[in-house]
Amino acid sequence: MSDGIEDVVGVLTEQIEARFSTSMIDLKDAVAVAPAANPEATDIVKWHGLLVESQAALVRAEDALLAALETQPSEVDDPTMDLAQRVNAAVSARDGRAMVVRWLLDPAAPGKQDLAAQRLARLSRGARKGPAVQTSAPVRPATAPLRGARR
Repeated sequence: MSDGIEDVVGVLTEQIEARFSTSMIDLKDAVAVAPAANPEATDIVKWHGLLVESQAALVRAEDALLAALETQPSEVDDPTMDLAQRVNAAVSARDGRAMVVRWLLDPAAPGKQDLAAQRLARLSRGARKGPAVQTSAPVRPATAPLRGARR
């Protein structure tokens, strides 16, 4: 039922593989072993997985709608309309996730420069030599014993 847009997963997978010069399977394996090694790859693998899941949900929804439409007379009933709405929701979810993957792949995407600056600021804060605020208890003045007090 899809109008060729379902290949969006394939196109984005190819772009990811070209970007990281490796297969998607190898990239997933590398991220699973060391997720902190490349946060960008980790984000892309996560969102690609979500995209693949939403594409599978879309295919299932389309198949259910087609099966229902084959049994319908000329007028579509409410359960079949519900299936059509499920297809629309699945398309929206898939397209939204595809947009996130496209954004993650584009180093010049709007908002990325600000994001890079924020990450750099967080990293440079980690290079601080000491704490930002005093962490030890303040020194209290010694109190003189009271006159006439017994020890």
